[in-house]
Amino acid sequence: MHLPKKLAVALLVALISVSIVSSTYAFPLSHAYLTPKEEGELGDKLMLYVKEHYEFIRDPFIVDYVNRVGQQIVRQLPNPPFAFHFYVLKEDVYNAFAGPGGHVFVNSGLLDAMENEEALAGILAHEISHVLCHHISEQIDRAKKISLVTAAGVLAGIFLGGGSDAAGAAMAGSAALGQSVALKYSRENEREADEVGIKYLTKAGYGCEGLLEILLKMRNKRWFGPEQMPTYLSTHPALESRLAYLDTWIQTHPQEARSVRSVDPSDFQKAQTRLIALYGEVETARETFDTRIRDNPEDAFAYYGKALLLDRENQEKGALEYLKEALHRRPLDPDIYRDLGKSYFHIGDYSNALKTLKGVLAYRPRDPEGWFLVGRAQMETGDLQGAVDSFKTLLEIVPNDLPGMYYLGDAYGRLGDLAEAHYYLGTYYKAKGDFENARFHLTRALSLEAKDSERKKAIEEALKGLSEPQQRDHNAKNAW
Repeated sequence: MHLPKKLAVALLVALISVSIVSSTYAFPLSHAYLTPKEEGELGDKLMLYVKEHYEFIRDPFIVDYVNRVGQQIVRQLPNPPFAFHFYVLKEDVYNAFAGPGGHVFVNSGLLDAMENEEALAGILAHEISHVLCHHISEQIDRAKKISLVTAAGVLAGIFLGGGSDAAGAAMAGSAALGQSVALKYSRENEREADEVGIKYLTKAGYGCEGLLEILLKMRNKRWFGPEQMPTYLSTHPALESRLAYLDTWIQTHPQEARSVRSVDPSDFQKAQTRLIALYGEVETARETFDTRIRDNPEDAFAYYGKALLLDRENQEKGALEYLKEALHRRPLDPDIYRDLGKSYFHIGDYSNALKTLKGVLAYRPRDPEGWFLVGRAQMETGDLQGAVDSFKTLLEIVPNDLPGMYYLGDAYGRLGDLAEAHYYLGTYYKAKGDFENARFHLTRALSLEAKDSERKKAIEEALKGLSEPQQRDHNAKNAW
């Protein structure tokens, strides 16, 4: 019997949740809340399965932007219980939720529906507050008093958003055993998260109108039918009460409710443009940007979005022309310039690519993608030592950048420095989970390193835990 994918995911998460809840060390019954260590361990375990079954938005600008806004809220907290992390999932539904251990998720569909940074900050502040108020721990504490299968359904409902097919399947499994439990925060949880969220939102300098506007948009969407019901509303109940509370708070706190933070609106516009162009449905994105260009020919981000979409479709020359149009309207935008350099690289014009990208790095010296592209262009033009220097700079900025590790190893190999080549390729394959190739390259690197060197110790440490090699990959053996 073959289960539908999302049902299989639900059952898998449920089984994992059962094993976590029932483990002897995880949740002792002597206290009402999980300790930060316990909640962190649970968050780490479930993150593995979220990563396996959901697609994450990986675009550096979008990821960095959402994290930057989230961390502005976190900095207002007197004693954060966790190192908070913020993610964007490629899910075209309105939802955001807080997992255990400070993992906060926003769906791409909800980010696309927002009008400004204030709305994003409001949603993130609310989710951060659920973590601060131990609402997840309350759910798990409640699960201790019921069957483990029901507890698994509760956890799956929380982590999968409550309205997805997977979460629904987990609920159905629990209900089948005669148990009933709400797979969502309570009204009291929501009110408390709003109260705490507003406190830290306004402390960070943001107003509350943006949060009110996105909640109103979700309320309006639900009238289009049950299939259009935003998932957010199933995991975050009492919307009407929340709207009334927020509206009243804004009316009675006119000074505090007004945003006082100096925000460059182009950051939000750029993140949203990249989200639509790089991750949205292609025809919808094309219609969106074509309409915006037609209605407002001076909209730089409409040209930028159209360029990114064309590059996504491997129409590099068309992308180049639209990037030039975008730069004509935003002549000093380093992100558009970087993508112009990227387009030059894609069409094989390495001279203009290097000239453009080095100009970007002079203005923004810690731009990871800029250093990566410069390194790639240097490899194509035969400047291997320059490429090594560029990739090493990239790894200083982003130590775990996998493409940077790979190409640094490749560049060292072409230079004939096999010890460094095997080391970086081994590190790359280990991070990728390809332990067979990792062991091969690290073992070769170890044999080439000087005795008692610090690098040799690092290689020996990296080799720990790798399984015995089986049939080694032929290409890996004969790389040099």
